[in-house]
Amino acid sequence: MATTQPIVIYPPAEDGGRRVRVGDRFVGLAYGLLDVVEFLRRIGLDDVDEVWVQQSALIEWRGGGAKNWVH
Repeated sequence: MATTQPIVIYPPAEDGGRRVRVGDRFVGLAYGLLDVVEFLRRIGLDDVDEVWVQQSALIEWRGGGAKNWVH
């Protein structure tokens, strides 16, 4: 389940969505942790879940951490 590509979650936009980038490709606009999990599963990281997303050192959170969502 390892990836050598950087995973970056960008700060929340005005609508609350956070852009998710894996390597040089944007994979989606997340509105919560489950969205991030789904995007990562789609690129082949099958064993990820919400806890992994919150704790993984492989993810760079910009503009706040895993609990910073605008609703």
